[in-house]
Amino acid sequence: MSTATAPAPAPLNRKLKRWPGWVVLLGVVIVALLIGSTRSTGPLTDEDRLDGIAQHIACPECEGESVYESQSPAAQNIRIQIKSLISQGTFSDDQIIAYVETNFGTKTQLVPKATGFDAVVWALPVFAGVCAIAGLTVAFRRWRSAADTVPTEADRAIVDAALAEQDDEH
Repeated sequence: MSTATAPAPAPLNRKLKRWPGWVVLLGVVIVALLIGSTRSTGPLTDEDRLDGIAQHIACPECEGESVYESQSPAAQNIRIQIKSLISQGTFSDDQIIAYVETNFGTKTQLVPKATGFDAVVWALPVFAGVCAIAGLTVAFRRWRSAADTVPTEADRAIVDAALAEQDDEH
């Protein structure tokens, strides 16, 4: 009679050696996806530039629509103006957006500026949220460590004295 024994479970050391490889592989895949999704395919045509700029500018007549989406006369005029500035070939996308903002007002900004007061307005809530999460983490760790402590005899004597004093008052 032969008795078959079950294979011994893999030691913990072996299991620990396997998971870092998967973590590294996952990191490589995420980085590759991020690089692939943000890479441009080459130089933009004038139509591509027009579409990109028009998507960042709000229609002055429409509520919540970009110049790219809107069919209003104001949006069509802005697209014509953008197209003429692009065809001149001397203006960058940021310069064209600034030109539209000065001529049509600040309500044409769909995307906030990354500098100055606009950046502070958008970054401050994020910073406050991160600080709140960090504060809660510290508080929860303190509470957990306080809950894990074992009362000493002196602590018990204080509690017993307070309870006795409370019983005497009633």
